[in-house]
Amino acid sequence: MKLIHALLLAVLSFSSLSAFASERAEKGWQWIDQGAVIVDVRTPQEFRSGHLENAVNYPLSDIAQYITQLDKTQPIVVYCRSGARSGRAYDYLQSQGFIQVHNAGGYVEMNQARN
Repeated sequence: MKLIHALLLAVLSFSSLSAFASERAEKGWQWIDQGAVIVDVRTPQEFRSGHLENAVNYPLSDIAQYITQLDKTQPIVVYCRSGARSGRAYDYLQSQGFIQVHNAGGYVEMNQARN
């Protein structure tokens, strides 16, 4: 019985995470469709292997040197591979005074939400 409860809890947690992932990617596309800057915070190697159209590559490890190229009032959508690095980029940009930033999650997630 405990195993069934644990499995049920795991399934519910996964489905909630998937729903959240879809929502954040869909919101990211809404922002992009309205003209947001698209920032891919993955490594240059990851970026070269595929990226969203019109995205700029500002790797998380170097993002501090790129923020001067961004307008603090312009909507910005950040993404990475899974949403973790873009979450850190989101936090950093907000701490630097950027007021319209959205973490859209991962590259695959974004592509799935668009198709």
